Amino acid sequence: MQVLQVISLLLDYPKPELIEARAELEGLIEQSTLAANDKAALLEFLHSRCEMRLMDWQSEYDSLFERGRALSLLLFEHVHGESRDRGQAMVDLNNQYKQAGLELGVKELPDYIPLYLEFLSTQGDDNARLGLEEVAHILALLTARLEQRGSNYSLLFEVLLHASGIDIDLDDVRRQIADEKRDDTAKALDKVWEEEAVTFTGTDQTQGCPTAQHRPSESQRRDQFVPLNTDELLQSGNAQPRKVSGI
Repeated sequence: MQVLQVISLLLDYPKPELIEARAELEGLIEQSTLAANDKAALLEFLHSRCEMRLMDWQSEYDSLFERGRALSLLLFEHVHGESRDRGQAMVDLNNQYKQAGLELGVKELPDYIPLYLEFLSTQGDDNARLGLEEVAHILALLTARLEQRGSNYSLLFEVLLHASGIDIDLDDVRRQIADEKRDDTAKALDKVWEEEAVTFTGTDQTQGCPTAQHRPSESQRRDQFVPLNTDELLQSGNAQPRKVSGI
């Protein structure tokens, strides 16, 4: 499911190389097996973003994904938060990557959504769909929260949700988050940064954005799939807010 690599790039931090690759990305979207409506949504997002000034795009990206926890691009923020279970979930997912031939850099967090999508793009359509199914409730939650903030990044998550094949009532998710308090205000952020930072590798994870520098090779096994530990999320049917690359 190569289109997942396209969405991975669109969800990563915007860079000039992304805009330069616009024509190639459009071609990959057109050639994908996505439904016509989903192709149109991706093309609409790509067109609108590439027509923006890059600095404006980067500024909006920072304000959405680098402030607060509600829109975290780290999967396990929405499942485990800062609990000890999150560390073990990180280890399990990292082992899954290693089994498939993917070695992460020291600053890379395995549950970073663009990295996870790039991994799934190498695993064949069936395994990719299973991987999306595992995180479908997180995708639905992010879709609804981004819609609430009026961001067309919601289109990307809705396309991923459709690709998962899981039927989730987005209207129900929208109702559940309707009264959520924003966690990206100055007061909310001050409260977050008063808490001790949690790390999983013994190094400072805040020095840079995680990127997929070491990608799976063409010879890696494509039959590897170990379900993510999202049982808590699936049982509750909802998740509470917690904090948080080329072709």
